[in-house]
Amino acid sequence: MRHATPLPVDSVDKPVIWTVSVSRLFDLFRDITLEYDDLATIEPINLGFDDAARHIRERMASERCDAVIAAGSNGAYLKGRLSVPVIIAKASGFDVMQALARARRVSERIGVITYQDPMPELAEFAATFGFPIAQRTYATEEDARAQINDLKAAGVQAIVGAGLITDLAEEAGLTGVFVYSAASIRQAFDDALEMARLTQLEAGRSRRVVVADTLRAKHGLNDLRGESAAMEALRQSVVLYAKSPATVLIQGETGCGKELVAQAIHRESPRILGQNRPFVAVNCGAIAESLLESELFGHEEGAFTGARRGGHAGLFEAANRGTLFLDEIGEMPLTLQTRLLRVLEEREVVRVGGTRPIAVNVRIISATHCDLEQRVREGRFRADLFYRLAVLRLALPPLRARQDDVVVLAEWSLKNALAALGARPHPNLHAEVLACAPLLRRYDWPGNVRELRNLTERLALYLAAEPLQALTPAFVAGVAPELLAGGGAFTPSNAPFAPGLAGAATPALPFATPTAAGTTAVAMPSAAAPESATQVLARFGGRRDAAAEHLGISRTTLWRKLRAEQQPD
Repeated sequence: MRHATPLPVDSVDKPVIWTVSVSRLFDLFRDITLEYDDLATIEPINLGFDDAARHIRERMASERCDAVIAAGSNGAYLKGRLSVPVIIAKASGFDVMQALARARRVSERIGVITYQDPMPELAEFAATFGFPIAQRTYATEEDARAQINDLKAAGVQAIVGAGLITDLAEEAGLTGVFVYSAASIRQAFDDALEMARLTQLEAGRSRRVVVADTLRAKHGLNDLRGESAAMEALRQSVVLYAKSPATVLIQGETGCGKELVAQAIHRESPRILGQNRPFVAVNCGAIAESLLESELFGHEEGAFTGARRGGHAGLFEAANRGTLFLDEIGEMPLTLQTRLLRVLEEREVVRVGGTRPIAVNVRIISATHCDLEQRVREGRFRADLFYRLAVLRLALPPLRARQDDVVVLAEWSLKNALAALGARPHPNLHAEVLACAPLLRRYDWPGNVRELRNLTERLALYLAAEPLQALTPAFVAGVAPELLAGGGAFTPSNAPFAPGLAGAATPALPFATPTAAGTTAVAMPSAAAPESATQVLARFGGRRDAAAEHLGISRTTLWRKLRAEQQPD
């Protein structure tokens, strides 16, 4: 049995590998895992496709994983959606021959279904040995099911394929022949171990490379949170665009996370421009024109009054072999647009007051909240520069356009804000946030995710000061009255638990009051007395499951509370 040679235990931590599989492949992964226990920390994940991608991204925000092993369509799906290396287990030619032999014992007519790409050698094999094989490909589960039904109608009784195919074949009343062998899975484990070692070596090098915090991308793909279709499409685009050195133009409203996306593209880029290379950001609208030129291109000593002795390297030089993020590119003056275009074309920069060109290898990612094409038509932005900056384009959706993400982001941001204050979230925080969902979703969020994060920081401050305060819609409205402005008033009928809110008074808004010492104290929003379990159950019409969910407790705990309240003191 062949294994990769392990590194000494004291030289590096064990690699962490996650296997992702469903159906019968899960059992094969589990059996092979036992052989690698001494070489790596391996954990199985019995999920597929979107569920697996979401689960892994969520865990990688706080856990380490060096490589993922998957197979077939599941592996191909994950490879384009995860930042961690994905090793795809592949069936060897010998595996296919063995599977065909097993299928032949069942039926003279055999079908082979593979993901996306056919196996051209099978046609030659079938012609040489007079072995009738019907070969098909699929892209989705529905497609695979249709291919199986088509083969069944044609008289095929045995189908060779991966786990999904064999499961669907047996569901259709056919014989499914699993194509993977233990040897192929071991090869995938060996490849994953090698990839994990390379990852660890790269991490070791990065610890020895000194890069200033201000020149490092701190956020990656896992920080692009949200479960909506728009966010999933955005993450896929980030992974795809990271593979190219071409310029990227990110368009989106204020607060949508344009720099976050730029950092994620940078960190997902190949090693020549990867996460250990500098990421330099500059807001083109926040610096005066006279200073922006010097900041971008640098200056020589004596170039202008106040120029630094010895000269000064510009941001292009600082970002060499990395990424330069030009935020609010639409605010760049026309005179500097000309110089920027020349740098992009010539891949070299000349400092202000200098004559010597300095070669730079920089990837440009720019962002804007305005309509650059409109500015081109108005003559306020150079057309040639626009097309040079916008080889690849990303349009970030505003928060109001992805309502499914509002509650998820609010809960995650609130937990982080509480942690920053050293406070623990309520055990039933998830249920409380869900109760506030109608209030949060009806708001337009003109400041987008940044505004939502600011709101949760405000809420966390009050919740940390009053640990017993529940996060109710009335409390949130008291802390953030802007949520009630515009779009129609928030009423109890909008809330999921309308009966309990009927007649409830809106809490007083926080306000500052002078103290005896002359300092200022913040008054907390008033909170209504907590309801008893009996009252909660009554306003849910006796439905214990709904009452328990609202209280954030199990039905058993609810039953105990009800019994305790019914017993006389």
